[in-house]
Amino acid sequence: MEREGFFERTYELVRQIPRGRVASYGQIAAMLGQPRKARFVGFAMHASPGQAAGVPCHRVVFKDGSLAAGYAFGGPSVQRQLLEEEGVVFLPDGRVDMSTCRWEA
Repeated sequence: MEREGFFERTYELVRQIPRGRVASYGQIAAMLGQPRKARFVGFAMHASPGQAAGVPCHRVVFKDGSLAAGYAFGGPSVQRQLLEEEGVVFLPDGRVDMSTCRWEA
């Protein structure tokens, strides 16, 4: 797997996640035909040019709705703020409510 090609395909897919919805790293990997590459999706999100390039990395979370402690663009509090501004619902324990906010592509 060529890293740059995988990253670009990842960014193209993440750009399709609508406002108010989230996808998991594993979900993105599976949609790319690489179900065992969730960690590589995480690497791509960390290396992403971010929202300035139209890649809404904040919409990618762990499968249980947890936010990444090392969110590359300001930490999990910034990620949560961005998601809340889009209407993403959080559970009392701080995880995204995946039952209502998961992107069904």
